[in-house]
Amino acid sequence: MSNPSESNSSRFVRACLHRPVDRTPVWLLRQAGRYMPEYMAVRKHHSLLQICRTPQIAAEVTITAAERLGVDAAIIFADLLLPFTPMGLDFEFVNGEGPVVHKPVRSLEHVQALRTDRAEELSYVAQAIDIVAKHFAPSRPDGDQLGIIGFIGAPFTLASYMIEGGSSRNYIETKKLMYSGTAAWPLLMEKLLTVLTAYAQQQVEAGADVIQIFDSWAGALSVADYRQFCLAPTRELIQRVQAMGVPVIYFGVDTASLLPTFRELGADVVGLDWRVPLDEGWRALGHATAVQGNLDPITLFAPESILEARVREILAQAAGRPGHIFNLGHGIVPGTPVENVLRVVEIVRSSKV
Repeated sequence: MSNPSESNSSRFVRACLHRPVDRTPVWLLRQAGRYMPEYMAVRKHHSLLQICRTPQIAAEVTITAAERLGVDAAIIFADLLLPFTPMGLDFEFVNGEGPVVHKPVRSLEHVQALRTDRAEELSYVAQAIDIVAKHFAPSRPDGDQLGIIGFIGAPFTLASYMIEGGSSRNYIETKKLMYSGTAAWPLLMEKLLTVLTAYAQQQVEAGADVIQIFDSWAGALSVADYRQFCLAPTRELIQRVQAMGVPVIYFGVDTASLLPTFRELGADVVGLDWRVPLDEGWRALGHATAVQGNLDPITLFAPESILEARVREILAQAAGRPGHIFNLGHGIVPGTPVENVLRVVEIVRSSKV
């Protein structure tokens, strides 16, 4: 496991490393998003990709959300699919459809054509992190430092977007390539590892305290398929990032059946979605791993009494053990009442461990 400098005063990083903290740190997936008026004001003038690729704007969106909510960590505003472009795979966001890859990767020849030598073209994300890290460098009034989170996609999730050409319900093409027995899948994993390692390194050098690896669609896999086709490259990526001196948070959705297998990844923190009670998920992982989660994001639409009960339930399940970071079980959705998001942060911040 990673061992960043003991001098790091961030409550968030200490929790990632399973060390005691005075209170549970909190941040929220997609905290800079379409539920927030400040973000929507920026979106009136810029597309999603323009924001991602303009360091000053990406940094501004990141900083605004973290300050508005009073959370303990800021996650850089970016998109999982940004590495596709330097790899030679064009994509765009289509209203109502999400990301669309116009020429999906479906054969060994397609995989062989992917580039791995242009990761420096992603440096705009590192530049945005540099701005955010400098902005939050001073200690906060309570003496704590805000954590800075960079992120990358996991090999399986990025591969599935490449192969399916976008989001998918059944991952038919992805699994066909996995099962094909050709060199295509292992080569694709190898190429993604090369690019993702360089991309993570840029983010760490720019000031990211932690890297979150999003394996959003890992829950589409059986335990056998995850073990055969994804465990080794994912573990390798986690180890490479940890060797850079930062903790790694690994997160997927609908992964309750995979949690015992996730023990073998060696991640510092595993994000839990809302479908498994936090204490059960933590037990499945083994308490040596820190956990992040796991409020259902749709609970943010509930009356305050229910919202507060659910937040306190999760804190009670964590039982004050070192290594819990409060978060949602997936991202905040558009239309979420901002006052409810603020209330969740307030409840967690006022609760002592």
